[in-house]
Amino acid sequence: MHSKPVSVLIIDDSILVREAAKQILAQQPGIRVMGTAVDPIQAMEKMAQEWPDVMVLDIQMPRMDGITFLKKIMAERPTPVVICSTLVGNGAQAGVDALAAGAVSLISKPKSGVTQFFGDESDSIVAAVRAAAMTNLSRLRQIASSVQRPLAPPVVKAPRLAGVGDGRLIALGASTGGTQALETVLTALPADMPGIVIVQHMPVGFSKRFAERLNQDLQLELREAQNGQRVERGLALLAESGKQMRLKKEGGGYCVEVIDGPVINRHKPSVDCLFGSVAKVAGRNAIGVLMTGMGDDGALGMKEMFDAGSMTVAESEESCVVFGMPRAAIQRGGVHEVLALNKIAGRLLEWAS
Repeated sequence: MHSKPVSVLIIDDSILVREAAKQILAQQPGIRVMGTAVDPIQAMEKMAQEWPDVMVLDIQMPRMDGITFLKKIMAERPTPVVICSTLVGNGAQAGVDALAAGAVSLISKPKSGVTQFFGDESDSIVAAVRAAAMTNLSRLRQIASSVQRPLAPPVVKAPRLAGVGDGRLIALGASTGGTQALETVLTALPADMPGIVIVQHMPVGFSKRFAERLNQDLQLELREAQNGQRVERGLALLAESGKQMRLKKEGGGYCVEVIDGPVINRHKPSVDCLFGSVAKVAGRNAIGVLMTGMGDDGALGMKEMFDAGSMTVAESEESCVVFGMPRAAIQRGGVHEVLALNKIAGRLLEWAS
C-alpha cells in the first residue's frame, strides 16, 4: 500500500525559481508539486482550495513578505515551511527571524545563476522538503503557540563563577527543530550548571547570531565556541556552523577544538564528532542528550558515550519536531533514558546535583 505523496506549494516572485524548484521536486518519487504562487496573496487563494503538506517560501516578495506570511501561517494553521531566499545567507538576521518564527529549515539561494544553483543543490533541496514532510505537526503547533506569546524582557545575569568545576560535562546535539528545543532546555537551567557543549545543525554563519539572540534569555552564558576555549561552569559553547568541534583534555578540565575538518555523517558540525570526543575524554563524567533532527547524526557518538560510561538521554517521539536522530540512537542501543523535551532540563539538574 502506497502512502499519499507529499504535496508542496512553491511561493516565489521569480518565475526562474518557481520553474527550477518545480522541475526538481516534481521528478522525485513521493513528492507532488500542487502548485506555485508569485506571492503569499496568490498562495492563500490556492490554499483555500487545497492545503499543502510543505511550503517552499521566499522572503522578499510583493504585496506580503515571507516572514509576515510565515507568522500568519503559524498563527492560523501551523505547516512545515522551508525558507528559500537570497536574504538568509551567511547568518543574516532574516534567517534568524525565520527560524524563530517556526521555519523548519533555510536554503540560501544566490542572486544570480539560479537554474545552475537548483541543479547543483537539488539533493539538499529535496532533503529539506522530505525532512519538512516528516515534521510532527502537534509539536509544530506547540512551537507556534510559544512564538505568539509576548517577548519576555532579557534575563539579568548573575556574575558567572568561572572555573572547571568537578569534571562533569553536558553534551547536547540537535538538528531540525533544534533551535526551539535548545531554547526550551537552556532557558530552564540555572547559571551554575556544569560546562555545556552543543552541536546544532544550521547554515554557515548562523551559530553566532543564534547564540547571541538566545543568550539574552538565559541565566547561564551561551557563546559560539572559539578554538582552544576552556569549558567552564555556567558556560555553554555552541559549535560554529561550518566547522567541526571536539572536546579535549586541558589541565584539570576541558577545552574545545574548533577546526575546519571534513564533513562527518553529512554534517559540519557533526554530533557524532562531538559525542565521540566526549566519550574518549570525559567518559563517565558526561551526560549526552540527543534531541529532534532528521537522519542519524549523533547515534554512533551516543553509543560511544554509552559504552564509555556516560549517561545518555534521547528526546521522545511525542515532543520531537522530527524523530530521526533520537530514533537512530535508540535503535543502536546507546540510550539509557527517553524523555519528553519538557523533562530534559530537570533530568540535567538532577544529574548535575
